Amino acid sequence: MKRLFFVLAWLCVALGFLGVFLPLLPTTPFLLLALFLFARSSPRWRIALMKHRLLGPYIRGYASNEGLSVRTKATTLAVMWAAMLFSVVFIVRTPWLRILLLAIAVGVSVHILLKKTRKSGRS
Repeated sequence: MKRLFFVLAWLCVALGFLGVFLPLLPTTPFLLLALFLFARSSPRWRIALMKHRLLGPYIRGYASNEGLSVRTKATTLAVMWAAMLFSVVFIVRTPWLRILLLAIAVGVSVHILLKKTRKSGRS
């Protein structure tokens, strides 16, 4: 079972990383699921994911309820909106799908902005 969890954890990491750049593919749920799966298969990799230079601060804020830093919030919103706007302007041609993408972006933005903001610390 540990091997299956380990493989699924890496799949979740890959999907979570892709979700940073692809609209409609969620980042946070995949990374949190990867933490869960690594905890049951390889605690060493769970720690490595939590300490990752780019993904670590983001998922630590969610996993520990300490909140997200202003920098993490700003970076997350900037990358998400850049990807969404690129998709809406250059890729998606269907009007209702454009509206859906923008509505999702607004919803995720509200969620991130309402998430607790970490007052001190790096990242």
